[in-house]
Amino acid sequence: MIKSILETNFAGKKVLVRVDFNVPLDENQNVTDDTRINASLPTIRKIMEDGGIPILMSHLGRPKGKVNPKYSLQPVADYIVAKLGMKVNFTTDCIGNEAESVVENAKKGEIVLLENLRFHPEEEANDPEFSKCLAKLSDIYVNDAFGSAHRAHASTEGVTHFVAEKYAGLLMLNEVKFLTLVTENYQKPFVAIIGGSKISGKIDVINELMKKCDTIIIGGGMTFTFYKAMGLEIGKSLLEEEKIELAGELIHTAKQNNINLVLPVDIKSAYEFKNDSPAITTDFNNIPADKIGMDIGPKTVELFSGIIKNAKTVLWNGPMGVFEMDNFAEGTKSIAEAMKFATANGAVTVVGGGDSAAAINKFGYDENVSHVSTGGGASLEFIEGKKLPGVEALY
Repeated sequence: MIKSILETNFAGKKVLVRVDFNVPLDENQNVTDDTRINASLPTIRKIMEDGGIPILMSHLGRPKGKVNPKYSLQPVADYIVAKLGMKVNFTTDCIGNEAESVVENAKKGEIVLLENLRFHPEEEANDPEFSKCLAKLSDIYVNDAFGSAHRAHASTEGVTHFVAEKYAGLLMLNEVKFLTLVTENYQKPFVAIIGGSKISGKIDVINELMKKCDTIIIGGGMTFTFYKAMGLEIGKSLLEEEKIELAGELIHTAKQNNINLVLPVDIKSAYEFKNDSPAITTDFNNIPADKIGMDIGPKTVELFSGIIKNAKTVLWNGPMGVFEMDNFAEGTKSIAEAMKFATANGAVTVVGGGDSAAAINKFGYDENVSHVSTGGGASLEFIEGKKLPGVEALY
């Protein structure tokens, strides 16, 4: 069993915590979305309330193993001080003398935030010496970064070999609990909504869900590859040419296994990939040759919403259209609304990170579903049935 941080007391301990502070920054290096910071606050506060000192470590962006001020975690430290009123001791490196000195001098009620782990190539290489240097900073290790749990890096896997005690943070425990509910302990009817632009990243997920779901709803840009497999006109819509045959196979497999694979029945399309491009709605088999599919239409909204509202378990991964553009956001918003209804009706509803999480946050329904995952890639791999190194290392 994974040990929970609720099973121990951190009084007087230095606690190395892997968090996911890979947050978006604007051109002035200001944090523009604090979802991931807020998600780890319960774990941080538990350690501090016990009388321990959290030593937070994270990556930000892809600095490719080199120091790059653009990817510094300093703006995150500033944000925590300004918005949360916490005292943060920031280190200019995540290992070495300076980091050790800052940790040594940190007082109860303060936080230490280490500089970006990925400024060192050894982090992604899961280098044992680098892992040992990280472990040296603490008495106890806690992993609360589910978004990085599918990577066997020094801070998620390697460090666990050099610590006496290791625990899962509250965010990590919550993720494992809810994703297990939709992969093992689900109630039927079980509905999965799979959207987004491409089939390629979702093949394994769809195949795995075919073993469990009663209904799989397909939306977003990947819809048009399925339409093409059915011999339909898709205009200038997004197409994965090399996946047409696969889309046809998935349709066939669903039929063979009595799975209700549901595609949109009408499409909102436009001349150009722009918010203000004039749009028309047509039936799925009547998309004009000069148009780009941008969203699902009102008949599809009604169809999909009805299926979701009657489900007992709902998993959503991927938007229904170009939700970032307000004129083509209605389809994705309707999924969020239907999930809110299903949740209120007693269903377990899980949003699988990435764009789906961004969408449900945009529409303000994140508090109205059972769980919104903080890990796009990690949640997909969990649903596929893969072992996540960062989770396995805590056993």
